[in-house]
Amino acid sequence: MIKRYARKIMSDKWTMTAKYQAWLDVEKAVVFAWNKIGLIPDEDCKKILKKASFDIKQIDEIEKQTKHDLIAFTTSVATSLGDESRWFHYGMTSSDTIDTAVALQLKSSLELIIVDVEDMMRIIKNRAVEHKMTLMVGRSHGIHGEPITFGLVLAVWYDELKRHKKNLQHSLKTISVGKISGAMGNFAHSPIELEQITCENLGLDIALASSQIIQRDRYASVATSLALLASSIEKFAVQVRHWQRTEVYECEEYFSDGQKGSSAMPHKRNPILTENITGLARIVRAYAVPAMENVALWHERDISHSSTERFWMPDSFITCDFMLCRMTDVIKNLTVMPQNMKKNLNLTGGLVFSQRVLLELPKVGISRELAYKIVQRNAMKVWKQIQDGKSPIDKDGNSLYLQHLLDDKELVDAIGEDKIKSCFDYEYYTKNIDNIFNRVFI
Repeated sequence: MIKRYARKIMSDKWTMTAKYQAWLDVEKAVVFAWNKIGLIPDEDCKKILKKASFDIKQIDEIEKQTKHDLIAFTTSVATSLGDESRWFHYGMTSSDTIDTAVALQLKSSLELIIVDVEDMMRIIKNRAVEHKMTLMVGRSHGIHGEPITFGLVLAVWYDELKRHKKNLQHSLKTISVGKISGAMGNFAHSPIELEQITCENLGLDIALASSQIIQRDRYASVATSLALLASSIEKFAVQVRHWQRTEVYECEEYFSDGQKGSSAMPHKRNPILTENITGLARIVRAYAVPAMENVALWHERDISHSSTERFWMPDSFITCDFMLCRMTDVIKNLTVMPQNMKKNLNLTGGLVFSQRVLLELPKVGISRELAYKIVQRNAMKVWKQIQDGKSPIDKDGNSLYLQHLLDDKELVDAIGEDKIKSCFDYEYYTKNIDNIFNRVFI
């Protein structure tokens, strides 16, 4: 229920009501600033701050005629006021209101995304500690490499999210700026102090220099930060999807009572949540392109950016919020199967220890080239036997690879049977996990 509520909060930030309320907040802050400077009388200021309001249906009707949303808005607000309405939007251009208001929306939305990231980090840390020493096989190119732990995989995720959090915080500072500098950014019709007072009142910094708009490299910073974040969430999701494959089956999305996986095949338990996340990441990344293309506008401004921002801003934030909440729940409720991890670790009959054996040979004076040849020729025998259907582990629990290495006279003469056997030790691969955790979870 908490996460559903969180998603509703994000979508609420991008409704028409939220947009116009942000516009009104900016306009009121400017009225307040003009009053402090000495232009607007106290009584008029009080009336505007207390009475100014808007009506969305009325705005829509007015806009049909004006074809200008900001003018429709100010006209609607004026109907809620008396003579004091003459001070509303005084000395401002549309983008003073709109871009400063968007900064408020972006700021509050990014703050929520950062909270989402922190929630995911907390859950990942809990699962990482839980499975710090849960052995599994590491894979490169999808092929078994060497033993790792499930906790180490999650530690990598956690460290990645730390970078995203820092990146998001940088973007938050970048977009938390307003501008009340007028139609060409030259403060011709208002004192420069007006902008400072207004932005301070709204909790924003000032754009040190602006044209008619807030420069869109700031917005592109947000879009790319969200795209990068979505890409990492997808990375986590794809990993879960791989683990849930029947041939792997090391982890599985939680499958609830009564849940169905297929209309045709009753046995199916599909990774639908993480597949959904994979698709959504493509959308968020796609929105980064128009945000970057919006940076190059004609001279002091045009409105080619406006149409795309009506799409990418709400969609990117709402989608990222959803992805974060969903993936956090997936990780929290993930079914982890250590026994299957251990079974898969043994699938290649001990080949995961090949590098350990390889590194012992140069210690006794054997060249790396010859050492590689000795270790590899025995590994190839194991691959062939597995292809032929031979069990990777014999009835006594010995791996095929160990058997072949012990039968290799050149190898035994070089380092001895005891040294060969000692190489087949999983603890060798976990000896620095605590040190890694101490570096990551600080």
